[in-house]
Amino acid sequence: METIYILIPLLCLAASIVAGVTGHLIGKVWTHRVTIAAVGLALILSLLVAVDVFRGNVFQGSVYTWAISGGVSFEIGFLIDRLTVVMMSVVAFVSLMVHIYTVGYMHDDPGYTRFFSYISLFTFAMLMLVMANNFLQLFFGWEAVGLVSYLLIGFWHERESAIAANMKAFLVNRVGDLGFILGIAAVLYLFGSLDYATVFTGAQNYNGDPVIGPLGFKWEWMTVICLLLFVGAMGKSAQVPLHVWLPDSMEGPTPISALIHAATMVTAGIFMVARMSPLFELTTTALSVVLVIGAVTALLMALVGLVQNDIKRVVAYSTLSQLGYMTVALGVSAYSVSIFHLATHAFFKALLFLAAGSVIIALHHEQDMRRMGGLRRSMPVTYITAVIGSLALAGIPPFAGFFSKDAIIEAVHLSNIPGSGFAYIAVLSGVVITAFYSFRLIFMVFHGKPRFSDQTSSHLHESPRSVTIPLILLAIPSLAAGMLMVESALSGALFGNSIEYPSAAEGAVQYTALGMVLHGFFTPPLWLAVTGIALAWLFYIRYPLLPGLISSRLTLIYRVLLRKYGFDELYQMVFANGGRSFGNWLWGFIDIKLIDGLAVNGTANVVGWISGIARRLQSGYVYHYAFAMIIGLVLLMSWKLWA
Repeated sequence: METIYILIPLLCLAASIVAGVTGHLIGKVWTHRVTIAAVGLALILSLLVAVDVFRGNVFQGSVYTWAISGGVSFEIGFLIDRLTVVMMSVVAFVSLMVHIYTVGYMHDDPGYTRFFSYISLFTFAMLMLVMANNFLQLFFGWEAVGLVSYLLIGFWHERESAIAANMKAFLVNRVGDLGFILGIAAVLYLFGSLDYATVFTGAQNYNGDPVIGPLGFKWEWMTVICLLLFVGAMGKSAQVPLHVWLPDSMEGPTPISALIHAATMVTAGIFMVARMSPLFELTTTALSVVLVIGAVTALLMALVGLVQNDIKRVVAYSTLSQLGYMTVALGVSAYSVSIFHLATHAFFKALLFLAAGSVIIALHHEQDMRRMGGLRRSMPVTYITAVIGSLALAGIPPFAGFFSKDAIIEAVHLSNIPGSGFAYIAVLSGVVITAFYSFRLIFMVFHGKPRFSDQTSSHLHESPRSVTIPLILLAIPSLAAGMLMVESALSGALFGNSIEYPSAAEGAVQYTALGMVLHGFFTPPLWLAVTGIALAWLFYIRYPLLPGLISSRLTLIYRVLLRKYGFDELYQMVFANGGRSFGNWLWGFIDIKLIDGLAVNGTANVVGWISGIARRLQSGYVYHYAFAMIIGLVLLMSWKLWA
């Protein structure tokens, strides 16, 4: 099986190289054939590995030793357990759908072959991340997905906004990655190894001295390590306040929006914390921080989604909010529930992004929902699949999102972790808001009167099969995945020993699919979701003038949400403008005045001044030298007599 493990990521890497190096020679058709075949084969092999793992064959081992330094081995290796194969299958499936969808969406783009090279490389990096058995390989995959996302967000590099967006994503992720690499360094310092098994075993037996902080406070080593690792997760999984890059990543083509936001880059942080559950279970402080950050993200980003008019940005802010839900589940130690929501979210969020892209294609790259409307008759497949995705996102049974989202809310309700009370209110509030903005999108785009030109209307039709087939294939798990996975996910059978199951989370929701649906009718989340949908219908179908009236009355709140709480302006003022101002001061004072003025020119001036004095002493007259000798002799004799 080791050969298969190695083949799964290397197939994607090889396809990326072929598309990137020879794409201009083999042409568009063979480029997408090669990359789609490689990712499709990677999916088939991932499913074969999953079957093998669920039969009890777990693999943990090194395949290549990169270096040995100071007794520490830096290796490339794989940990193939139940958590890994679930992530591999989800990543490979969503990536395959995106590859197929790209054939239709990017057909006329001059960078067609380059785009396929990038998305195959992205898939390779993500697979290396989730398959890693050590922190070195984890960090490699972590940085590789960041680098390729930079290239993909700025794919249309002729747009100034795209270049600004990919630079923002790169810089914000560097902030998170600084914490991440410091956390890895702390792990290496404390345990002397980067291997997961060694670190997890050592952590269970660790009773070391606390570390003294710079201000004299005592911190537990495990708390420090987990908080540093979580800073990395905040960057990759876009948690407040490191969330600002994700909405702007919409500047990239829609296929990469789906790939980044659904099952790959943004879920890397969620996966990492779940993988590190043996460490996080040893520190309630870190869990509480994770819980509160996730709750704040879930609520605040859902509110911003209410006022967005760009169809892709509405879906982007829903991603931010749902990532907050996953993080909340991690904070209450419900790791299996978090990964369960990660998996279901991957399907319906990829579906929603690709449906949004289908609409954008039909309307000649129009993205403003205020210029849409009435598309359900012209685009029935896109409409039906978008409704399925929205029902799953809103948490309506029996769609996938209902099971995983309700499980998170129930786990938070049962938790005693500090901050769980606030988190419960936040995630309950998020339910009604999520349902509202999800169906606000459906009603504004597909219902009502058309708000686009007659010329656009005359050419309006359903997207090609390369677009609609991935929509249909993603709609199936968006409907059925929750029902199929819920019992095994909540009982612990799905992930086995690959993650921790603390006693605090064991009592949280262990139902059959039918039992959970029936239970849902007696709990607040379902009725809050129904309320959100009803309000969206009332605002955008029954009384379409009502949203404008409310926004005019609540001007301050509307502006705060429209400006996304001012995070971008704050960072621009403090870090961007502040950094430039500080750089100008360093240039003007340190460089010009101190280095050039004092150190360089000042030294030359002092030497010139001394030389001028010395030059006057060398007059060339004998009587001057004789006089100097007499003065010197008198001074020498005076000193001698005085002594």
